[in-house]
Amino acid sequence: MATFTKPSNEELRSFLGSNYSEFQSVEGGSVNSNFSFARDGRRWFLRIYEEQDFAGADAERAMVAALASAGVPTPVAAAHGTLAGKPAAVFPWVDGTMSCQRAVTPARASAIGAALGRVAVAGRAITLSGGRFHEEALRERAAHIPETYPIVRIRTLLEALAKTRDRALPVGLVHGDLFRDNVLWAGDSVAALLDFESAFRGPLAYDLAVLLLSWCYVDGFEPHLMKAMVSGYEGVRPLEAAEKRALYTETRFGAVRFTITRITDYAMRGGEGRVMKDWRRFLARLDALDEMGQSGFDAIVAIK
Repeated sequence: MATFTKPSNEELRSFLGSNYSEFQSVEGGSVNSNFSFARDGRRWFLRIYEEQDFAGADAERAMVAALASAGVPTPVAAAHGTLAGKPAAVFPWVDGTMSCQRAVTPARASAIGAALGRVAVAGRAITLSGGRFHEEALRERAAHIPETYPIVRIRTLLEALAKTRDRALPVGLVHGDLFRDNVLWAGDSVAALLDFESAFRGPLAYDLAVLLLSWCYVDGFEPHLMKAMVSGYEGVRPLEAAEKRALYTETRFGAVRFTITRITDYAMRGGEGRVMKDWRRFLARLDALDEMGQSGFDAIVAIK
């Protein structure tokens, strides 16, 4: 949530009205321009969409509203329009904290697993496209990665996984990026799920795989967190037998996906120093998955 567009005071008054105050940037991400401000005794969140056009921004808002009406904890836009020539929306501010890795307990792992299960259930009736990070898109990105990176290994793994993924898995709405910085907490309860911008139609098991990759790895995978997360998810949406068999492959595919995009979106753009976006962390996850193997993975997450 970096700042790419800074609207003028005149543009802000036209969009927000003249009675706003405490306007400031909200830093932390990489896609949109985001701000907070106060008005009418409340705090609000302003987003300027940098990559989506007006139709895409409208579709995302409608999707989020449908999820919220089905019980998913996510803020719904209170107003939207054009700001600085781009789509923009105002959301109620949600009080909550982001979790550092040290604060990820089995209770929180279970809670976020259950929250993702609710997304999967609520998203059944929502129609989406295949998203921006499908296999062909990853091939195109990998083709531009120089040989200073372990690109031969990455391409080989991508092709091998593309051949072994189960194409008959249940599909639906996939958040695809539910990392720790996209979740707000109130104690051990999920206060809000954020940033559905990259949501797409895909295998539901893949979304759980991304959750395992992003919440359950420190210097290695943490079995107690993995078990709690899968248990929490299945408490809301039980996995089908085929999904249980495929979860290991989907988790490996997710590790390759994020290795590629961390290289192309951060390392190749001068972001090697950004620890949270280090592609090597996802290659390490892949090494750990390869070491434990399918049977070891299944045993850890209590899949039989």
